[in-house]
Amino acid sequence: MKNQQVQPGDKIPSVRELAAETGVNPNTIVRTYSELQSQQIIDNKRGVGFFVNPEAKRIILKRKKDEFFNKVLPEFVHQANLLGISADDLKKQLDQIEIKA
Repeated sequence: MKNQQVQPGDKIPSVRELAAETGVNPNTIVRTYSELQSQQIIDNKRGVGFFVNPEAKRIILKRKKDEFFNKVLPEFVHQANLLGISADDLKKQLDQIEIKA
């Protein structure tokens, strides 16, 4: 699975397959799959296998946005305040970045 993109609904390797492919202990794969299931990123269809949840992309994006707004942005603002960077200074820089992009 290394460097491969999986799409919503795709079947992913079984625990044994992935452990053999990566050389990782199967117990580690089980814990990883359990965590992905708890986050609703993958689903286990009994007797069939594990599949990427159709909503996985949205769920991951929401989690990343929440992390950005709750952790990254407050730290960024704190650092800007320590450096004496005003909101106007930040806006000018953001506008320059948007122009370049």
